Amino acid sequence: MKRILGLDLGTNSIGWALVDEASSKSNEESKIIKLGVRVNPLTVDEKANFEKGKPISTNADRTLKRGARRNLQRYKLRREHLSNLLLNAKIISQDSLLTEIGKNTTHQTLKVRAKAAKERIELDEFARVLFAINKKRGYRSSRKTKTEEDGVAIDGMSTAKILYDKNLTPGEFVYKELNAGKHYIPDFYRSDLQDEFSQVWESQKSHYPKILTDTLFRELKGKNKTQTWAICKEPFLLEGIKLNGNRTEQRLTKYKLRVDALTQKVSLEHLAIALQEINNDQNKSSGYLGKISDRSKILYIDRLTVGEYLWKQIENNPHTSLKNQVFYRQDYLDEFEKIWETQAQYYSKLTQELKEKVRDTVIFYQRKLKSQKGLLSFCEFESWEVVRKDKEGSPILNKSTGEPKRQQIGQRVIPKSSPLFQEFKIWQNLNILELISKNSNNHERFRLEEEHKNLLFEELNLRGALSIKQALKVLGLSDKDWKTNQPILDKDKSAAKPLEGNRTNEALFNVYQVIAEREGYGFDWASKSASEIKTELKAIF
Repeated sequence: MKRILGLDLGTNSIGWALVDEASSKSNEESKIIKLGVRVNPLTVDEKANFEKGKPISTNADRTLKRGARRNLQRYKLRREHLSNLLLNAKIISQDSLLTEIGKNTTHQTLKVRAKAAKERIELDEFARVLFAINKKRGYRSSRKTKTEEDGVAIDGMSTAKILYDKNLTPGEFVYKELNAGKHYIPDFYRSDLQDEFSQVWESQKSHYPKILTDTLFRELKGKNKTQTWAICKEPFLLEGIKLNGNRTEQRLTKYKLRVDALTQKVSLEHLAIALQEINNDQNKSSGYLGKISDRSKILYIDRLTVGEYLWKQIENNPHTSLKNQVFYRQDYLDEFEKIWETQAQYYSKLTQELKEKVRDTVIFYQRKLKSQKGLLSFCEFESWEVVRKDKEGSPILNKSTGEPKRQQIGQRVIPKSSPLFQEFKIWQNLNILELISKNSNNHERFRLEEEHKNLLFEELNLRGALSIKQALKVLGLSDKDWKTNQPILDKDKSAAKPLEGNRTNEALFNVYQVIAEREGYGFDWASKSASEIKTELKAIF
């Protein structure tokens, strides 16, 4: 008799069967012991990814949904806060209509928003405009620049304004910066790089009309560095010359070629290098951010607000889709400033104080931190279960079981970060700490005296932890003669677990130390006692 396990592996399921197979020389009968199937309920996308060998991450999907819920909650909080501010300032009343009502009013608020930047509108219309800006307040990048100034947020618009005002290409701008001794190369808008490519092409086309055709231009547009060279190799008869100098000198030469190609004839080899560099810069820029940047550039050049820009599209074609037309946060800030200043000329209620509250605490700044009290557990001694009831006092039943739903109420435990809990934890550890003599035969144990506990508490309440060697040193003892009843660490069998201190105070005192060092007070806190550190801090602050 043979026992066989059979498996049928599929993309959506795994079938299995355990059978006994009789041998041909005996009177045994074959039989099925057990069989079954395990189904993997995959969606269409999950199945496609599974077949391609891509890992399925349920966490990524949950993260996206959680982010959407948070964004919705934050928007609702901002809207509620804005509504309360406008009510208190008597800009709107409880009866004010803040929505579009009636026939052909789909883009009514957008029309008023475009008008508000230049003309007087009613106060309830002004409120509708604020609610619209509050709903979509622009894209704000958290990426940082590569400048000498650490931590400065990316702002490509400042560079784009210089290019527009001074009529420069990105190549000309960088060449001037490098010659001035600067090393930082900023991010450029894709449209500025495309314009530079077109200008270089048109300039050189007058010198090579038969080679630089429109067909070749379309082939080269948007290609990467390698593709650009491959496309140019045959018509340009390229040999692949090498630029002289080190890396810094070669970089300067490449930008000089981009500048020269705008005004004078350059060799085809050098032209290929210039086109390569421009295309390479285009491909390094993000397509999504590039589109946002180009819209911001149009607003700056045409002196438009976001509302005016969108309303112009609707005027030209009422069926134009306004979805996915994203702008930078700064564009919305500029629009807010312009609209508020325009309407403040007609309404005394629109004060500077109200403007700062609406702008700085509601629309354009992050919401207040959400309370995390719900994460604290209930105290096992001071809490109890009760039946949940609705507004009318009737029990709320569980739909599946029919039993009344129950909830926990009562006192919650203290947070771990609370200074009270941190102190409690230190005293709890000190009260069970024992000193053990290494020299005596019986390894005598001694409880800490109150004086010794206070010495250790002062150190532990300022530091995050103390090793047993440090703790014994505070007490004036040597680790050669004494040890404690602290458990041994698993990783290092010879070392005892450190005494845990006040981690909240440790975080605060680390900041105090940084402040002291920046103010010119250089102290070696590691070699000083807690009382000495406090004395020095008191003198500094």
